[in-house]
Amino acid sequence: MPYQETFVAFWNQVKESVQEGNFAKLTMSKTIGKLELKNIFVRPVYSDDGFKVLLKFRYRLRETEDEERELSLDEAFEVIKAHLKNPFSIVILFTTSKDVTFKINKKGISSLAETPPTFRSITQAKRDSE
Repeated sequence: MPYQETFVAFWNQVKESVQEGNFAKLTMSKTIGKLELKNIFVRPVYSDDGFKVLLKFRYRLRETEDEERELSLDEAFEVIKAHLKNPFSIVILFTTSKDVTFKINKKGISSLAETPPTFRSITQAKRDSE
């Protein structure tokens, strides 16, 4: 199965976790090559305007300041999708009921794996500037 189809199934689990109120965090990791961008983190933000996420770009060099954006879940999907395979090969969904790992290998073959939850509770994101 092409990795894009597997990622859509993975993202459906992300949306489900938001609807169930147990979405804790999403992390993109394992870059292909040593790039400036090290990780992308997605944390929940609950507000009067509804559910949003704080997307944080973490860079390898300490001199490079992290970049943050508050987005809708659909907007975050587009950003995450654009960084799949180039440069990230792993995306981990952390919920309070389970963790789900999406991986793409060097041949472009993807897989999903579930493990017991890392998080027992949800911590809302706060901007570094707050």
